[in-house]
Amino acid sequence: MSIPILSTKLYIPSPRSQAVRRPRLTERLDAGLSRKLTLISASAGFGKTTLAGQWLAGCGRPAAWLSLDEGDNDPARFLAYLVAALRTVAPNIGESVLGVLQSPQLPPIEAVMTPLINEMSALATPFILVLDDYHAIESEPIHKAILFLLEHLPPGWHLVVATRKDPSFPLSKLRVRDQLTELRVSDLRFNHAEASLFLNRAMDLDLSPESVALLEARTEGWIAALQLAAISARGRQDADGFVRDFTGNHPHVVDYLIEEVLQRQPENVQKFLLGTSVLERMCGSLCDAVLGRKEGEPAGQTVLRSLEQANLFVVPLDDERRWYRYHHLFAELLQRRLRQVGGEAELHGRASVWYEEEGFELEAFRHAAAAGDVDRAERLIEGRGMPLLFRGAAVPVLDWLKSLPEPELSARPGLGVMYASAMLFVGRLADVEPRLQSAEAALQLTEPDDRGRDLIGHIASIRATIAVAMHQADVIMEQSRRALDHLHPDNLPVRTATTWALGYAYQLLGDRAASGRAYAEALAVSEKIGHYIVAVMSGIGLGSVQEEANRLELAEVTYRGVLQKAGDAPLPAFCEAHLGLARIGYQRNELDAAWRHWQASARFAPLLESTDRALACELFLFRLKLAQGDEAGASAALAKAELLAGQHGFSHRLSEIAAARAELSLREGDLKAAAESARSHELPLWQARVCLAQGDWPAAAALLEPLRLRMKELGWEDERLRATVVEALARAGAGDGELAMSLLRDALAMAEPGGFVRIFVDEGEAMKRLLSEAQKRGIKRGYVAKLLAAFPSDIPKAQPLIEPLSERELEVLRLVAQGLSNQEISERLFLALSSVKGHNRNIFDKLQVQRRTEAVARARELGLL
Repeated sequence: MSIPILSTKLYIPSPRSQAVRRPRLTERLDAGLSRKLTLISASAGFGKTTLAGQWLAGCGRPAAWLSLDEGDNDPARFLAYLVAALRTVAPNIGESVLGVLQSPQLPPIEAVMTPLINEMSALATPFILVLDDYHAIESEPIHKAILFLLEHLPPGWHLVVATRKDPSFPLSKLRVRDQLTELRVSDLRFNHAEASLFLNRAMDLDLSPESVALLEARTEGWIAALQLAAISARGRQDADGFVRDFTGNHPHVVDYLIEEVLQRQPENVQKFLLGTSVLERMCGSLCDAVLGRKEGEPAGQTVLRSLEQANLFVVPLDDERRWYRYHHLFAELLQRRLRQVGGEAELHGRASVWYEEEGFELEAFRHAAAAGDVDRAERLIEGRGMPLLFRGAAVPVLDWLKSLPEPELSARPGLGVMYASAMLFVGRLADVEPRLQSAEAALQLTEPDDRGRDLIGHIASIRATIAVAMHQADVIMEQSRRALDHLHPDNLPVRTATTWALGYAYQLLGDRAASGRAYAEALAVSEKIGHYIVAVMSGIGLGSVQEEANRLELAEVTYRGVLQKAGDAPLPAFCEAHLGLARIGYQRNELDAAWRHWQASARFAPLLESTDRALACELFLFRLKLAQGDEAGASAALAKAELLAGQHGFSHRLSEIAAARAELSLREGDLKAAAESARSHELPLWQARVCLAQGDWPAAAALLEPLRLRMKELGWEDERLRATVVEALARAGAGDGELAMSLLRDALAMAEPGGFVRIFVDEGEAMKRLLSEAQKRGIKRGYVAKLLAAFPSDIPKAQPLIEPLSERELEVLRLVAQGLSNQEISERLFLALSSVKGHNRNIFDKLQVQRRTEAVARARELGLL
């Protein structure tokens, strides 16, 4: 589900008959198309919107238009309207951004904009994008988004910003680079010729040249003031006398003109203007509802059209002339007058009712909040089956809740729970628990009923979600069960989110079957009710469980389904799904595909703050680099993963890091370090591998057999497969060929359905010999042949040295051959500079040379490089 888009914000204003043609400005706008940005910056009433619409009508380029207001400071709302505007010229653009908007916490804005810009670049025809009334935007994330768009604007595209104040863009830099066209007050104000055309031809006043000059001088060419003055002068016998009086003695020009305009209108028009000033946009039926139109009174649509014909500061927002808005300056002054006479709350309340009946629940909520109707606003937040919070409205809801006095919140536990939920959505985790405790205290003072019981369940669900972020399985289990026990059966959005959290707890506890069932249930229900974010996260959880069950074919389908839901959205789901596909590609020995998916995941992982996504990417890169034979790259990736774990306290990742460190130590021949890594984190599989490296086959088998049986008992199929593969090597090394072959047969049976390759190839020559024996015995001939073909064909030559170079010394030697300095080698391999110098001395001694150049030449002679 999503909040409906008001298409009136996307309408490009058509040139009006009263508009004065201004070729001196449109020619400058045409010339500016070769630059990135046109800035039309001036205070209210200088014709910025009219000029832009007039220019677009004649420039011959397709354009997308977005009119902004204060309600668009919510980044999610802004992005939804931005995509809607772009879709007026490119109908299928922006699926990636729309997928993000219902996430609990919007990712960094650069990450959201990147896929959208990529889609813009792919379009055959570049467009003009106009952001009108940009001064309404105060949100720093939105400023960052537009600046990011401007910096990466595709060739041929052009951005136009119309605003009352300069945006926080680096304008001086844009000027120096000749990427900016500027139109300001001095450009936009009417000169004498334009003022004369406007007053005498467009407004039909027939003023003398002297009166035009006086009025132009008094207003300094301010178009809105000229228009207000012209309206006031209409119908006067001595229009020139009015102009002389106006220009001479009235310091508060606008206040005077508004009084003149309002007082000269019939009473019913004045009532209409004041009553509808609470509306950002108006249509006939909305005006009728707000004003409580009685039988016999003119219909709202008729009045709106008459106001437009009278040029009374109404602006049409669509071609059908159904929706209108007031000129901003006029609206502000009407609202000031309304505050003086009173009645705002009742008008907002009627607007809220109309919007709700029409299905615009967010707009209905905004007007209920403005009316001070807390009961109605609270009900609207809860939504029709799906709370507004779950539909991208966390920011406006939170802003309203902040505005309420504390006694009001304390007396309404439902609002307290909603407050906590909104803070959870925007990532303010530390502020959630105090709100929950306050809501609990308020609940204790109320009579027990179904709603109170449901709120208790919602509180527990929020606590379970916080525990997910902390990887606290016991807390998740306790709070999730409490939530499901108390939540109303019809509260599917919160029940489904709770079921997803329960799935994560089961996964942390190792109950993979229960985890899979919970994820599958949450996925099915969330898809049915349109709970986008839970559907995506449940899909990720289900895919990981399928991976753990060695069902790579199912996991691939699940991950691709998640990406289809998310588009190119830079959610954690985006990173996780691509990383899952990278792991699957790796196991199938499709290293190019694995690399592409890793890149897609790693592109956004560092932007997802307070998560371990970047660390997970580095651990996978370690594995991929080893497969590519780049041990230096693998070492660097592992060092970065260790650094991230230490900086952010990712203790739940330490076992994986220790396993990777043990593997690297084994490759370097440092058995002592490998044994310590395996022992300190109780990693029996790697303790067994150390035994294999030492030639202690019985000790390895003694570790592996109980591990394999335990994994089978638990149903941990991925760990069972790994233990079976390594135990087959241990039995073969111990001379028990039949048991080794039996274990290998079991491993092949488990691995073939998923297309596993690397789990065998990564074991090296010992596994290649074992597979060759299996091939001779006719065991799974086709699959075994595929595995054998995947082993490297080039076996490294033995070093023709009395004392061979170690793996680390070879790494240093390769970097020396690339021309790196000792300092650069130190940084690349995360070694102390003194260690690099020590390795150099050892290399020189073993190669019997004195200089780096001699070492490289000697190494090439020996085939070491």
